[in-house]
Amino acid sequence: MPKSQERCQEIREETRNLIIRKSVLFFAKNGFDGTKISDLSRHIGIAQGTIYIYFKSKEELYSEIFSISDKIAKNDKLTTLVKLPLPAETKIRKMSDYLIKNLKEDEMFSAGIALYTQRLLEGEADQSFYKTTEKIIKQGQKEGSVVSGNSRKLSELYWGVVYLYAVKNMYQTDFAMINSDDLSRVLLGDK
Repeated sequence: MPKSQERCQEIREETRNLIIRKSVLFFAKNGFDGTKISDLSRHIGIAQGTIYIYFKSKEELYSEIFSISDKIAKNDKLTTLVKLPLPAETKIRKMSDYLIKNLKEDEMFSAGIALYTQRLLEGEADQSFYKTTEKIIKQGQKEGSVVSGNSRKLSELYWGVVYLYAVKNMYQTDFAMINSDDLSRVLLGDK
């Protein structure tokens, strides 16, 4: 019995999402220049030609992946959070709630976090996550709710934990995901 038009569309979307998801960390690990479509197709477990059905070139695939990480980096919710007249502890808890919820529910969010972090390490991305978090940390240190220490290093530690769980979420099926209280504790201590 032939597949329905709806099922064929579902399969196309699933395949496209598989290509994007599996490509994110491959590009993150190997960089754009170090990524060959033949190696990427072996990594994904599909024929090289299948990639070209969905993306005309390596540049087009990378551009799609790049836009995912940019959407996450330009997240208005996190930028707005800094400006709200809330205590830093509340901001950190809200940010942690948002991040953990999205890591658990949206695999592409995890992929975007992973690629954004890699791009940041390579100097290809702005540091909006870190800068936003640093502002909240400084506010919290003034209020006495955030642990003491260099705000830049604390911000990097916080986002390092987010990155770790984003990568775990993409590659492992059986692991213990932290909750938002665990993530908040990185900055708030045992509060």
